[in-house]
Amino acid sequence: MPLIRAIRTPLTPGTVITVLASLFVVLVVVAAIGLSTGSVAVPPDRLLGVLLGHGSDVDRTILLDLRLPRVLMAILVGAGLSVAGAVFQALLRNPLAEPYILGISSGGTVGAVIAIGLGLGALLVPAFSFAGSILVMAIVYASAHRRGQLDTYALLLSGVMTGAFFNALILLVIAVFNQELRNAFLWLMGNLSAARAATLAVIAPPALLAIAGLVSMSRKFNLISTGDESALQLGVNVPAVKRTAYLLASLLTGVVVSVSGVVGFVGLIIPHTCRILFGPDHRLLVPASALLGGSFMVLADIVSRVILAPTEIPVGAVTAALGAPVFIYLLRKS
Repeated sequence: MPLIRAIRTPLTPGTVITVLASLFVVLVVVAAIGLSTGSVAVPPDRLLGVLLGHGSDVDRTILLDLRLPRVLMAILVGAGLSVAGAVFQALLRNPLAEPYILGISSGGTVGAVIAIGLGLGALLVPAFSFAGSILVMAIVYASAHRRGQLDTYALLLSGVMTGAFFNALILLVIAVFNQELRNAFLWLMGNLSAARAATLAVIAPPALLAIAGLVSMSRKFNLISTGDESALQLGVNVPAVKRTAYLLASLLTGVVVSVSGVVGFVGLIIPHTCRILFGPDHRLLVPASALLGGSFMVLADIVSRVILAPTEIPVGAVTAALGAPVFIYLLRKS
């Protein structure tokens, strides 16, 4: 694999452009497959016709109203979780760090399950989920912020404990609102079936801004990963970078979880896979995680829609089933 071998050499602008362009092409191809695949297959010629403004009304409805928002949502969720995972691993210098280990998704799930149990409607579920994520983010941040600095060890421990507490709340809420158990469990296992253009228009701007902000900090993540003292000596304002990165990554996680539910493993597997394939330099690792995470999520969504069609299985179960074996294989080959 010449592309992968090339990445083992010192990182250059040409290497970054080559890798990211290749991953972007993969993402476009996977997205086209996602648009074409489903209970009603749409051949490439008809897909191209719709994208060019032609095609039948039926094809336009299937592709533009139903599948395109779902594919774009899958890309956004996959990219968001992957970037957040890469950033948390850099901040905590812990290869097992990911959005879910810091409890953020647990808070989002509690909010979503409460909204589902109260029967508040599909429009309020993401709002309650985001509010729960923000609550956990604030609790964890306050617990780990000491003497004007963000203690990474306290951040990890408080995230784990807060997440455990909110996981217990999830079970309690489900026990209270048992009439909505099915919807709640679908949320707990991840679900993209509610993707709509209106929802995408609301979450895409903050998610993309957060991703862009984290990508712009990639060089500082390289320095921080060598140690706080070394980064300080090289002119990095470590406390400010950690605060900003934590807040952006947490907000990014809260935004995407508010519409997807709990989709596990993506924030852990994709950054690791990119690190194995492309090396540890965050200037490439973070944007590559976004592109590869988007492609992976679209593939997982395709499998969730077609493997037992017309029944749809939770996408979170697919990400775990697909991601774990691939990651183990890559880890053994690295």
